[in-house]
Amino acid sequence: MIGCDCGTCRSTDPRDKRWRTSVYVETEAGPSLLVDAGPDLRAQALAFGIRRVDAILFTHGHSDHILGLDDVRRFNVIHRRPMACYGDSGTIDDVRRTFAYVFDASTPRGGGLPQLELFAIAGPFCIGRQEIVPVPIFHGERAILGLRLGTFAYLTDCSRIPDQSWPLLQGLDLLVLDALRETPHPTHFSLSEAIEAARRIAPRRTCFTHMCHDLRHADTCARLPKGMELAYDGLVIEL
Repeated sequence: MIGCDCGTCRSTDPRDKRWRTSVYVETEAGPSLLVDAGPDLRAQALAFGIRRVDAILFTHGHSDHILGLDDVRRFNVIHRRPMACYGDSGTIDDVRRTFAYVFDASTPRGGGLPQLELFAIAGPFCIGRQEIVPVPIFHGERAILGLRLGTFAYLTDCSRIPDQSWPLLQGLDLLVLDALRETPHPTHFSLSEAIEAARRIAPRRTCFTHMCHDLRHADTCARLPKGMELAYDGLVIEL
Protein backbone atom coordinates (compact mmCIF):
# COMPACT_ATOMS: atom_id res chain seq x y z
CA MET A 1 0.00 0.00 0.00
CA ILE A 2 1.24 3.50 -0.81
CA GLY A 3 2.67 5.18 2.28
CA CYS A 4 2.27 2.14 4.55
CA ASP A 5 4.87 0.65 6.90
CA CYS A 6 2.86 -2.31 8.20
CA GLY A 7 4.42 -5.75 8.54
CA THR A 8 2.99 -6.97 5.24
CA CYS A 9 4.10 -3.93 3.28
CA ARG A 10 7.62 -4.19 4.75
CA SER A 11 7.75 -7.98 4.43
CA THR A 12 10.68 -9.60 2.66
CA ASP A 13 8.50 -12.61 1.79
CA PRO A 14 7.96 -12.36 -2.01
CA ARG A 15 4.46 -13.78 -1.53
CA ASP A 16 3.52 -10.52 0.20
CA LYS A 17 4.36 -8.45 -2.92
CA ARG A 18 1.05 -8.21 -4.74
CA TRP A 19 0.08 -6.81 -8.09
CA ARG A 20 -3.56 -6.35 -9.09
CA THR A 21 -5.50 -9.60 -9.32
CA SER A 22 -5.52 -11.58 -12.56
CA VAL A 23 -5.10 -15.18 -13.70
CA TYR A 24 -3.59 -16.77 -16.81
CA VAL A 25 -5.01 -20.10 -17.98
CA GLU A 26 -3.35 -22.48 -20.44
CA THR A 27 -5.90 -25.05 -21.55
CA GLU A 28 -5.52 -28.54 -22.95
CA ALA A 29 -8.12 -27.59 -25.54
CA GLY A 30 -5.70 -25.05 -27.00
CA PRO A 31 -6.41 -21.41 -26.16
CA SER A 32 -4.40 -19.44 -23.62
CA LEU A 33 -6.74 -17.16 -21.71
CA LEU A 34 -6.20 -14.10 -19.55
CA VAL A 35 -8.84 -13.32 -16.94
CA ASP A 36 -8.92 -9.54 -16.42
CA ALA A 37 -6.35 -7.03 -17.63
CA GLY A 38 -5.43 -4.74 -14.79
CA PRO A 39 -2.94 -1.86 -14.66
CA ASP A 40 -0.09 -4.27 -13.88
CA LEU A 41 -0.56 -6.36 -17.04
CA ARG A 42 2.72 -5.31 -18.66
CA ALA A 43 4.79 -5.97 -15.52
CA GLN A 44 3.05 -9.30 -14.91
CA ALA A 45 3.57 -10.49 -18.49
CA LEU A 46 7.26 -9.60 -18.34
CA ALA A 47 7.80 -11.15 -14.90
CA PHE A 48 6.12 -14.45 -15.74
CA GLY A 49 7.01 -14.86 -19.40
CA ILE A 50 3.50 -14.48 -20.86
CA ARG A 51 3.99 -14.50 -24.62
CA ARG A 52 0.62 -15.72 -25.86
CA VAL A 53 -2.92 -14.57 -25.05
CA ASP A 54 -5.68 -15.83 -27.32
CA ALA A 55 -8.53 -14.05 -25.53
CA ILE A 56 -9.30 -11.96 -22.46
CA LEU A 57 -12.22 -12.77 -20.17
CA PHE A 58 -13.49 -9.96 -17.97
CA THR A 59 -15.16 -10.46 -14.61
CA HIS A 60 -16.29 -6.82 -14.52
CA GLY A 61 -15.29 -3.36 -15.64
CA HIS A 62 -13.68 -1.75 -12.61
CA SER A 63 -10.38 0.03 -13.24
CA ASP A 64 -8.21 -2.56 -11.48
CA HIS A 65 -9.52 -5.18 -13.92
CA ILE A 66 -9.44 -3.37 -17.28
CA LEU A 67 -6.87 -0.57 -17.27
CA GLY A 68 -4.09 -2.72 -18.72
CA LEU A 69 -5.92 -3.06 -22.04
CA ASP A 70 -3.70 -0.56 -23.82
CA ASP A 71 -0.79 -2.98 -23.39
CA VAL A 72 -2.67 -5.52 -25.49
CA ARG A 73 -1.03 -3.74 -28.45
CA ARG A 74 2.01 -5.97 -28.00
CA PHE A 75 -0.08 -9.14 -28.30
CA ASN A 76 -1.69 -7.67 -31.43
CA VAL A 77 1.79 -7.44 -32.94
CA ILE A 78 2.82 -10.93 -31.82
CA HIS A 79 -0.36 -12.63 -33.01
CA ARG A 80 -1.09 -10.31 -35.96
CA ARG A 81 -4.78 -10.07 -35.11
CA PRO A 82 -7.17 -8.20 -32.82
CA MET A 83 -7.63 -9.41 -29.26
CA ALA A 84 -10.96 -11.09 -28.53
CA CYS A 85 -12.42 -9.72 -25.28
CA TYR A 86 -15.42 -11.27 -23.52
CA GLY A 87 -17.59 -9.89 -20.72
CA ASP A 88 -21.17 -9.24 -19.75
CA SER A 89 -22.94 -6.35 -21.46
CA GLY A 90 -22.22 -3.91 -18.64
CA THR A 91 -18.51 -4.67 -18.73
CA ILE A 92 -18.38 -4.32 -22.50
CA ASP A 93 -20.02 -0.90 -22.10
CA ASP A 94 -17.41 0.00 -19.45
CA VAL A 95 -14.58 -0.93 -21.82
CA ARG A 96 -16.08 1.08 -24.68
CA ARG A 97 -16.52 4.13 -22.43
CA THR A 98 -13.13 3.92 -20.70
CA PHE A 99 -11.25 3.31 -23.96
CA ALA A 100 -13.46 5.48 -26.17
CA TYR A 101 -10.43 6.65 -28.16
CA VAL A 102 -9.85 3.06 -29.36
CA PHE A 103 -13.29 2.88 -30.96
CA ASP A 104 -13.42 6.47 -32.26
CA ALA A 105 -12.86 6.50 -36.02
CA SER A 106 -11.41 10.02 -35.77
CA THR A 107 -8.54 8.90 -33.49
CA PRO A 108 -5.28 8.88 -35.49
CA ARG A 109 -4.25 5.27 -36.02
CA GLY A 110 -0.47 5.56 -35.99
CA GLY A 111 0.07 2.00 -34.78
CA GLY A 112 -0.53 3.07 -31.20
CA LEU A 113 -4.02 1.72 -30.57
CA PRO A 114 -4.92 -1.70 -29.19
CA GLN A 115 -7.00 -3.74 -31.60
CA LEU A 116 -9.92 -5.16 -29.66
CA GLU A 117 -12.92 -7.26 -30.62
CA LEU A 118 -15.59 -7.10 -27.93
CA PHE A 119 -18.11 -9.88 -27.33
CA ALA A 120 -20.97 -9.69 -24.85
CA ILE A 121 -21.73 -13.02 -23.18
CA ALA A 122 -24.93 -14.13 -21.48
CA GLY A 123 -24.34 -17.86 -20.91
CA PRO A 124 -21.86 -20.70 -21.50
CA PHE A 125 -19.70 -20.33 -24.60
CA CYS A 126 -16.58 -21.80 -26.18
CA ILE A 127 -13.24 -20.37 -27.21
CA GLY A 128 -11.83 -22.97 -29.52
CA ARG A 129 -12.73 -26.25 -27.83
CA GLN A 130 -12.65 -24.80 -24.31
CA GLU A 131 -16.06 -24.27 -22.70
CA ILE A 132 -16.37 -21.32 -20.33
CA VAL A 133 -19.31 -21.18 -17.94
CA PRO A 134 -20.12 -17.72 -16.51
CA VAL A 135 -21.03 -17.87 -12.81
CA PRO A 136 -23.19 -14.91 -11.73
CA ILE A 137 -21.99 -13.38 -8.44
CA PHE A 138 -22.33 -10.02 -6.69
CA HIS A 139 -19.66 -7.40 -6.03
CA GLY A 140 -21.60 -5.33 -3.52
CA GLU A 141 -24.79 -4.39 -5.36
CA ARG A 142 -23.25 -4.95 -8.77
CA ALA A 143 -23.86 -8.21 -10.62
CA ILE A 144 -20.56 -9.45 -12.08
CA LEU A 145 -19.20 -12.75 -13.37
CA GLY A 146 -17.18 -15.54 -11.92
CA LEU A 147 -15.92 -18.12 -14.41
CA ARG A 148 -15.73 -21.90 -14.53
CA LEU A 149 -13.44 -23.82 -16.88
CA GLY A 150 -13.70 -27.56 -16.38
CA THR A 151 -12.98 -28.30 -12.72
CA PHE A 152 -11.55 -24.81 -12.06
CA ALA A 153 -13.62 -21.83 -10.91
CA TYR A 154 -12.48 -18.24 -10.41
CA LEU A 155 -14.56 -15.89 -8.25
CA THR A 156 -12.81 -12.60 -7.58
CA ASP A 157 -14.41 -9.41 -6.20
CA CYS A 158 -17.21 -11.50 -4.71
CA SER A 159 -19.39 -10.50 -1.76
CA ARG A 160 -22.34 -12.81 -2.40
CA ILE A 161 -23.06 -15.96 -4.40
CA PRO A 162 -26.73 -16.06 -5.45
CA ASP A 163 -28.79 -19.22 -5.10
CA GLN A 164 -28.73 -20.07 -8.80
CA SER A 165 -24.92 -20.08 -8.91
CA TRP A 166 -24.14 -22.63 -6.19
CA PRO A 167 -25.00 -25.61 -8.46
CA LEU A 168 -22.52 -24.27 -11.04
CA LEU A 169 -19.72 -24.72 -8.50
CA GLN A 170 -20.09 -28.41 -7.74
CA GLY A 171 -17.29 -30.92 -8.37
CA LEU A 172 -14.35 -28.50 -8.44
CA ASP A 173 -10.70 -29.49 -8.15
CA LEU A 174 -9.63 -25.85 -7.70
CA LEU A 175 -11.51 -22.79 -6.46
CA VAL A 176 -9.90 -19.35 -6.50
CA LEU A 177 -12.03 -17.11 -4.30
CA ASP A 178 -12.04 -13.50 -3.12
CA ALA A 179 -10.92 -12.91 0.50
CA LEU A 180 -10.08 -9.25 1.04
CA ARG A 181 -9.34 -8.91 4.76
CA GLU A 182 -10.35 -9.97 8.26
CA THR A 183 -13.05 -7.35 8.85
CA PRO A 184 -16.31 -7.17 6.84
CA HIS A 185 -16.37 -5.14 3.62
CA PRO A 186 -19.42 -4.08 1.60
CA THR A 187 -18.16 -5.41 -1.75
CA HIS A 188 -15.80 -8.30 -0.95
CA PHE A 189 -15.83 -11.46 1.13
CA SER A 190 -13.94 -11.19 4.37
CA LEU A 191 -11.61 -14.09 5.11
CA SER A 192 -14.16 -15.80 7.37
CA GLU A 193 -16.92 -15.38 4.77
CA ALA A 194 -14.63 -16.81 2.09
CA ILE A 195 -13.81 -19.82 4.29
CA GLU A 196 -17.52 -20.43 4.88
CA ALA A 197 -18.24 -20.26 1.12
CA ALA A 198 -15.32 -22.57 0.33
CA ARG A 199 -16.56 -25.11 2.86
CA ARG A 200 -19.99 -25.08 1.21
CA ILE A 201 -18.53 -25.45 -2.31
CA ALA A 202 -16.09 -28.13 -1.08
CA PRO A 203 -13.45 -28.12 -3.84
CA ARG A 204 -10.36 -30.26 -3.49
CA ARG A 205 -8.24 -27.12 -3.11
CA THR A 206 -9.05 -23.46 -2.44
CA CYS A 207 -6.76 -20.49 -3.05
CA PHE A 208 -7.86 -17.09 -1.78
CA THR A 209 -7.11 -13.99 -3.85
CA HIS A 210 -7.56 -10.19 -3.96
CA MET A 211 -6.15 -9.84 -0.42
CA CYS A 212 -5.24 -6.43 0.93
CA HIS A 213 -2.30 -5.85 3.26
CA ASP A 214 -4.33 -6.93 6.30
CA LEU A 215 -3.49 -10.54 5.42
CA ARG A 216 0.18 -11.48 5.67
CA HIS A 217 0.85 -14.61 3.65
CA ALA A 218 2.69 -16.95 6.00
CA ASP A 219 0.80 -15.98 9.15
CA THR A 220 -2.60 -16.31 7.46
CA CYS A 221 -1.86 -19.63 5.73
CA ALA A 222 -0.68 -21.12 9.03
CA ARG A 223 -4.19 -20.81 10.50
CA LEU A 224 -6.34 -21.65 7.49
CA PRO A 225 -8.30 -24.91 7.34
CA LYS A 226 -6.77 -27.85 5.50
CA GLY A 227 -7.01 -27.49 1.73
CA MET A 228 -7.16 -23.69 1.87
CA GLU A 229 -4.34 -21.19 1.31
CA LEU A 230 -3.62 -17.68 0.11
CA ALA A 231 -2.64 -17.44 -3.53
CA TYR A 232 0.40 -15.36 -4.47
CA ASP A 233 1.80 -13.70 -7.59
CA GLY A 234 3.47 -16.32 -9.75
CA LEU A 235 1.66 -19.32 -8.25
CA VAL A 236 1.30 -22.08 -10.88
CA ILE A 237 -1.21 -24.90 -10.44
CA GLU A 238 -1.63 -27.82 -12.83
CA LEU A 239 -4.97 -29.61 -13.07
